[in-house]
Amino acid sequence: MEKFKKIGKALLFPHVALVIMLSIASIAALAIAFLVLPDNAVVNYASYVLSAYTLTVVCFRIPAIIKWVKRFTETNKLASSLKHDAHLRIKVSLLGSMVFNAFYALFQLGLGIYNHSVWFYALAGYYFLLAFLRVFMLNHTLKFKPGEKEFRELLIYRMCGIGLVIMNLALVIIIAYVTAFSKATVHHMIITIALAAFSFTAITVAIVNIVKYRKYNSPVWSASKALSFVAALVSMLTLEDAMLATFGQAEGEGFRQLMGGLTGAGVTAIVLAIAIYMIIGSTKKIKAFENKNPLQ
Repeated sequence: MEKFKKIGKALLFPHVALVIMLSIASIAALAIAFLVLPDNAVVNYASYVLSAYTLTVVCFRIPAIIKWVKRFTETNKLASSLKHDAHLRIKVSLLGSMVFNAFYALFQLGLGIYNHSVWFYALAGYYFLLAFLRVFMLNHTLKFKPGEKEFRELLIYRMCGIGLVIMNLALVIIIAYVTAFSKATVHHMIITIALAAFSFTAITVAIVNIVKYRKYNSPVWSASKALSFVAALVSMLTLEDAMLATFGQAEGEGFRQLMGGLTGAGVTAIVLAIAIYMIIGSTKKIKAFENKNPLQ
């Protein structure tokens, strides 16, 4: 009996190095199975078994992983700073988002030039605007702490609201391209599922952060999270089009166009509402601040 327990423990709790190797092998095997080999290939079933075993091992390791992460965030200086210093987290978040938006915009621009596609040009413009707005927020965050320059923060907050109105034009072009011209990008099933996981995660994190960062009473930080929420909404819009093109071929182009139009109208309405709220709210506060501080 003791022997079977040792075997079971060895199978369910292998060394960390082996878990990492299994994870890499499983990802590679699944990628080959889904992207290269035909659906009925015998090798595919072996990759499924390997992946199922790896997932089981990783799940058994989750409590230990959580404990390690907690211990690491407390003992590591940088990790501890990120955990306890909201100002540092915002700076890192803004820098990462700005760089990602800029590179992704260049990527979409390259696709637009190569494919002569309005879709990619519109996406490039959208992400360039996102990166442009985040440059101002990052510049302010690097120089000042939240609430230190209230008037300046309100101006940046209003500018972001105006930027969202302009970005809505890019959204309209994207939606028109999907609906009126019946254009869709068909992805592989696995890529579409990965996009779905990313989009749902992004919108969940964005909503949580909007609520979480309101307590700091910083217009710049609030604007940053509002932009993240809008970006997540756009990713949901493009995800819907990709999913309908990949999985909803039986419903036909008419259904895809209808859903794209309805969802697009909803997204643009939400974005416009957020923009108007930001512009009106910040304008009122700016006027009140100017009345209290005539020399500002």
